[in-house]
Amino acid sequence: MKVARHTSVKRTDGGPGKPARRPGYTAVLKGLAALVDQARQESARAVNTVMTATYWEMGRRIVEHEQGGKRRAGYGDELLERLSKDLGERFGRGFSRRNIEQMRAFFLTWPIPQTVSAVFKKAGKARAVELENPLMQALSEAFPLPWSHYVRLLTVEDDGARSFYEKEALLNGWSVRQLDRQVATRYYERTGASRRKRTTAAKNAVPAAGRIEEAMQEPYILEFLDLKDEYSESDLEAALVGQLEHFLLELGSDFAFVGRQRRLRVGKEWYRIDLLFFHRRLRCLVIIDLKVGRFTHADAGQMNLYLNYAAAHWTHAEENPPVGLILCTERDDAVARYSLGGLPNSVLAREYRIALPKEKKLEEVVVKARRQIEKKSR
Repeated sequence: MKVARHTSVKRTDGGPGKPARRPGYTAVLKGLAALVDQARQESARAVNTVMTATYWEMGRRIVEHEQGGKRRAGYGDELLERLSKDLGERFGRGFSRRNIEQMRAFFLTWPIPQTVSAVFKKAGKARAVELENPLMQALSEAFPLPWSHYVRLLTVEDDGARSFYEKEALLNGWSVRQLDRQVATRYYERTGASRRKRTTAAKNAVPAAGRIEEAMQEPYILEFLDLKDEYSESDLEAALVGQLEHFLLELGSDFAFVGRQRRLRVGKEWYRIDLLFFHRRLRCLVIIDLKVGRFTHADAGQMNLYLNYAAAHWTHAEENPPVGLILCTERDDAVARYSLGGLPNSVLAREYRIALPKEKKLEEVVVKARRQIEKKSR
């Protein structure tokens, strides 16, 4: 009598009561889930853009209504209070007195874009309902950032700085948290953007000293490293690489990370550079040397050695000569002037802070650095 042999069969179902899975089901499920996630993200961005456009238009209508009712004292305050109450009852949160004031300020701070002005002119005396779709489309194109970004930008009083932050946030995809950090650390003043306009240099032109000075801000604020009072240069380097995204945000959008601890042999000695970057606008390598403590003349000599080697062995034919950036916690201006002046290579010494200085102290440092750079650029 033969005994039937049972062969094991791999189940393709999920167990009792669950439908069987056909081969490839997991890949299909993963693809559909990714599609839904992408659609939700796009929808959220679209809704955010429409809401920003809506708030600008609400601000415009509030201002126009105020102008028509200024015959009575205090009418503007009364209007905002009543709108806050009625809109809040109808739509819930998001229409506090403060929020409505921000919508009003949004319209007053950002002038009517040309695309929106064209819609108004074309509409003529058309009914408001006929104007809505083209108007909202034009506004959505004119204000591509999320509403939270514009709320933060409203706190920037200087028109030039506000325009700079708006363009940089859009160009570099800053989150509102990153935007807030750049405004709080006075990125506009530290980068030199407040005293120059970006220019497009010839492709192979050797960068002028002034352009190199402007590309390296001062001071560098490295509060995101969360370092304690006592740390070594190795600790600083490891923290910067570990927080590379934040460090690149602080350096600027033109910097690209190349490597760390790059070895070079000169004669019979081995050396290591801390960090190596490439600057797209200057079209050159940037060697960064990290110092915990005061800048010395020996630091300048060592950096000059690194740059001579990099120019001979690491620089491509179409690139400009490399630039050296020494980051230190303290720099004596006289020592820096006599140590760095007359060198065949471009070497800069800049101070950094591992904690965000108080606003008054930061302003003093920025003003001092600005005067020094302007003096060198003359």
